[in-house]
Amino acid sequence: MPAEANRREIAREDPLYPQALEDLDSKDGPPERLHVLGNADCLGDPLISIIGARRATPYGLAVSEMCGRISAECGLTVVSGGAIGCDSAAARAALGAGGRTIVVAGCGADEVYPSASRDVFERAVSQGGCVVSIERWGAPPMRYTFLRRNAVIAALGKVLLIAEASRRSGTFSTATAAVQLQRSVFCAPGSIFSPNSTGTNGLIEQGAGIIAGEESLDVVISMNYGLTRATLSGAGDLEQNATILALVASPSRPEELAWRLGTELLTTIRTLSELEAKGKVCRLPDGRYSPTSAYLAQSLPSGIVMGKGLRTGRVESEGEARRR
Repeated sequence: MPAEANRREIAREDPLYPQALEDLDSKDGPPERLHVLGNADCLGDPLISIIGARRATPYGLAVSEMCGRISAECGLTVVSGGAIGCDSAAARAALGAGGRTIVVAGCGADEVYPSASRDVFERAVSQGGCVVSIERWGAPPMRYTFLRRNAVIAALGKVLLIAEASRRSGTFSTATAAVQLQRSVFCAPGSIFSPNSTGTNGLIEQGAGIIAGEESLDVVISMNYGLTRATLSGAGDLEQNATILALVASPSRPEELAWRLGTELLTTIRTLSELEAKGKVCRLPDGRYSPTSAYLAQSLPSGIVMGKGLRTGRVESEGEARRR
């Protein structure tokens, strides 16, 4: 791993300490100190957490790579656990797209576990990201450290994406923490006959949003971060792109749209008027706004499918699922 000079310890009173971790409400509360190897400034980036099965299928790996790549292309920093399978696939794709990644280690930040992910740990640091841990320097991986690590992954990202997971998966502890922290959870659906998709399909059944392809992931990122890829930007400004992508996901009234985008109502109304004048949106009889059929046919011919995201409620345990 990189040299001693790249090490840093960040206490809770440090300005670089991520405010998102203050939401943790476990018996231990927010970690008092973070051990960071690499660029600690990236903890202040817009962060998205991407996780999934360690024993991933080719489908799960492909979904992870898509999520990591698109997130990086939108300017997000990808958070993962660096595990084999989906975690490392997402991180490698983000790094390959020129983005940054944060590895939350289940051991000391100066250790590498698993060894098969050494390139992810090292490239995270060399490409402007970091490896972060709440464990002491040199700490070995232990079962309990990964449960604590999963809570940190859930807290750091505003959105949690799950590429693939069975019901017998550590991914569920991360999903449970994300729900408790009121983060948005999105999953890629899989075959009902695939054991590796029983977990993600179950989360969708309980209310998690659906990642149905590149377009729907673009919408998720636009709605939650106000960021879009160059391929979706066109000639319009960021406000218009975020507005129209939100309407593709779900036709809405101006006040609902303003709440979803986190903008002032007058700003949203002005943006809708500009888009209506350009023929990109129209007002429906019930007062909601929607993209025009001409815009959809020209710009997004494949359509977009998206869920709202699992923001409240409780994730069902494996035992409860069996009893049900």
